Amino acid sequence: MPHTGTVTKPAPAPQHEELPGKHARRFGLPIATALVMGNIIGGGIFLLPASVAPFGTISLVAFGVLTVGAIALALVFGRLARRHPLTGGPYVYAREAFGDFAGFLASWSYWITTWVSNAALAVAAVGYLDVLLPLHGSRFWTIVAALTVQWLPALANLAGTRYVGAVQLVSTVLKFAPLLLVAVGGLFFFHADNLGPFRASGDSPLGAVSASAAILLFSYLGVESASVSAGEVRDPERNVGRATVLGTGLAALLYLLCTVAVFGTVAHDRLVDSSAPLSDAVNAMFGGTWGGTAVAIAAIVSMLGALNGWTLLSAQTPYAAAKDGLFPAVFTRKKRGTPTVGVLVAVTLASLLTVYNYTAGSAGVFETLVLVTTFTATVPYLLATAAQIYFLLSGQGHRVSGPRLARDMVLALAAFGFSLWLVGGAGYAAVYQGVLFLFVGVLVYAWMAARKKRTAGDTTG
Repeated sequence: MPHTGTVTKPAPAPQHEELPGKHARRFGLPIATALVMGNIIGGGIFLLPASVAPFGTISLVAFGVLTVGAIALALVFGRLARRHPLTGGPYVYAREAFGDFAGFLASWSYWITTWVSNAALAVAAVGYLDVLLPLHGSRFWTIVAALTVQWLPALANLAGTRYVGAVQLVSTVLKFAPLLLVAVGGLFFFHADNLGPFRASGDSPLGAVSASAAILLFSYLGVESASVSAGEVRDPERNVGRATVLGTGLAALLYLLCTVAVFGTVAHDRLVDSSAPLSDAVNAMFGGTWGGTAVAIAAIVSMLGALNGWTLLSAQTPYAAAKDGLFPAVFTRKKRGTPTVGVLVAVTLASLLTVYNYTAGSAGVFETLVLVTTFTATVPYLLATAAQIYFLLSGQGHRVSGPRLARDMVLALAAFGFSLWLVGGAGYAAVYQGVLFLFVGVLVYAWMAARKKRTAGDTTG
C-alpha cells in the first residue's frame, strides 16, 4: 500500500541471502529470550545500585516507572517485529515509515549505543575483576583486562552465530543462581536502617526520579535485541514478540528484587562509594568475603554474556543499513552468519574509547558513558514508536492488528512519551555529547546518499 503523505516509501530491507551453514544457525524461542535477557542483565544490575544510591531510595520509584516503560517498549517492538520480521529492528521500522534519513538516524544512533555500551560494560567488569585480582594498582593491567573482556566475545561472534547462541544461553543460565541468591536471600537480611534518606540529592522529586531513571535505563537496554536480530530468529513473526516480552518481564522482576535487596543490606553511605555493590551485599549477608568473590565471578560471566550479545547487535544494525546503501558496503560482509566487519569495527571503537577513558583519568567514567547511551538509545526508540503510531494512524491494515487498534495506540503513545521523558532525564551534558554524535552521522548520511544517487545515475545512464 503506498504512502498517502509526502514521504516516499522505500523498498523493504531485504533479508540476507546467506543460507545457514555449519557455523550459522537460526535462534529458537529459548535462545532469543536468552539473548534479550542476557543483553538486559549485563553490567547494569551489578553496578547501577551504587550509581543511583546518591539520589536516595526514591530511585526505587524510578525503577518501577522504568519497568513499566520498558515493558511498553517491549510490547511495541513485539508488534512491529510481527509485521517486519527483518534484521535491523528500529532501523527497519523507521525507514519503512519515514524514509531513508529517519532509518539512517535510527541505525546510526543505535550503532553508537551498542559500542559505547560495550565500553561501559568493560569498565563495570573491571570493577568486579578487581575483587578477584588487584588490578587497580596498575593502569596497564587494568587496560589489558578491559580489552580482554571485550575481545573474547568478539572472537566468539567471529566464530559464527552458532557459538553466539551457545555462549548466550550458557552465560544467562550461569548468572541466575547468584542473582537469585541476592534477590531472594537478601530480603531475609533486609534492614530498613540501611536505606538512607528517601531523597538524598536535594533535587525535586520529579527531578530525582528523572535523573536516576536516565542512569537506570542502561540496565534495560536490550529490550529490542530480538527485533534487531529478527533475521536470525526462527519463525520471527511469533518468536520475536514472545522473546521480547518474556525476556524483559523476567529481567525486570529480577532487577527490582536485587535492587531492593542491595539497598536493604548495604549501608547507604557505603553503597554510594561501592565499585561492586552485589559483592558487598552478599558479604554483608553471610560475612567474610567468599560470597562476594562468588558474586564477582558471576558478574564477570554475566558481563561477558552481555558483551557477546551486544557485539552481535553492533554488527547487525549497520549490516541492515548497508544492505540498503545507507552504510558503507563493507558492513555487508558476512562469514558464518556474522557480519565480520561490523564486529571488528565496533570492538575496535569500544576498545579505543575504553583506553581513552582510563588514560584520561576521568572521574565517573561509567556514569558518563551510561548517560550518553541513554540519549543515543532513545533516538531509535522514539523513531520506532513514532513509526508504530504512523502505521496505526495511516490505516495500514497489513501492518497493524485491526481489532487491537486502541490498545496498540495506547502502548505506542506510552512508549513514545516514556522515551521522550528519558531524553530530558539524561541531562544537558549527555544530550550535548549525543547530539554531536548525531551531527557526525548527518555528514556520513550525506556522503552515503550522494554515492547512492551517483551510482543510480550511472546505472540509468
